[in-house]
Amino acid sequence: MSETGTGKSASRLQVSGPISQVNDYFYDQGWTDGLPIVPPTEDLVLEMLEACQVSGTSVLGRIPPLDGTVTVEKVAINSVMAGCKPDYFPVVLAAVKAVLQPQFNVGSITTTTGGAAPVVIVSGPVADRLGIHGGTAVFGSGHRANATIGRALRLTMRNLGGAVAATMEKSTHGWPGKYTMCFSENQEANPWEPLHEEMGYKPNDSTVTVVASRGIHTLVESSQETGLGVLETMVGSMTAGGISGYSFQSRGASVVIVLGPEHAAEIAADGFGRKEIKEYLFENVRLPMGQIKNRGHYGTRSWPDEYDSKPDDFMVPLVADVDKLVLVVAGGDGRHSSWFPAWSATQRAVEVI
Repeated sequence: MSETGTGKSASRLQVSGPISQVNDYFYDQGWTDGLPIVPPTEDLVLEMLEACQVSGTSVLGRIPPLDGTVTVEKVAINSVMAGCKPDYFPVVLAAVKAVLQPQFNVGSITTTTGGAAPVVIVSGPVADRLGIHGGTAVFGSGHRANATIGRALRLTMRNLGGAVAATMEKSTHGWPGKYTMCFSENQEANPWEPLHEEMGYKPNDSTVTVVASRGIHTLVESSQETGLGVLETMVGSMTAGGISGYSFQSRGASVVIVLGPEHAAEIAADGFGRKEIKEYLFENVRLPMGQIKNRGHYGTRSWPDEYDSKPDDFMVPLVADVDKLVLVVAGGDGRHSSWFPAWSATQRAVEVI
């Protein structure tokens, strides 16, 4: 998203006392996610701003549900609070710009009972340069860039959008992505071109892709030794009751498929490329109409009109078309893979870093 104008500088606040009291004050004001923050002193915010070539008063847009004005300086404040290094700031800005794209519908994921949260996928040389992790324990703790970049986006959404549990945050359960979810590809273990190249960007480009997700499903396949066998197990994991996407294809949401390195190698050895994998999953990740009728979100379904006249044995796809599948190779050894079910009221967004 391009800059839309110039806003006011953020207000200054004088808070005295030890860092524990500063954290207590910020928590009492509703400005944190419950974890300790780095106090956003003026010098740290200025250092963050120096990492980008944009004025701090530049307005990126307004963020629902309370339509707070998003300026570069305010994003920098939340990035300091999240514990980001200044070098991470351009990635945070790209993620914020992505969620502000209209089709991402950011207000829906901060107010839904479905508990959706943004999943940030970094592709390209910037991941190695900044140490954005894509290997072992890729979705876990211990990786500063991953943890703080994702958290900076969430704090920005929380503090500028106003979706907190006492007001507009309505998640029935939520999931840890409400704190942070950012990762990169394991390109060393990737037998195919990286995600950003598949999307048409140049090899030296770096991108942020943001997808709204309701959570994460993991699967293990350590018995099958063929790529096709792995894909069959993946299909089984993705075809189950209660997955809301089966009722909402028309909204164009994306599902993220994360293949572990060993699974990716086996699938590639069977002759599957990115295109063939997504085509196979699109054709096979389907449920019979009879298992969807009068269950889950059937009453509020959003799918092609002709589906309503289909018989119970008609196979309903999880996504609208093959392009709605986002394929990434990430993680370490262990023959595990994962997938992120989509929050159905959004479409993915991409920004170049």
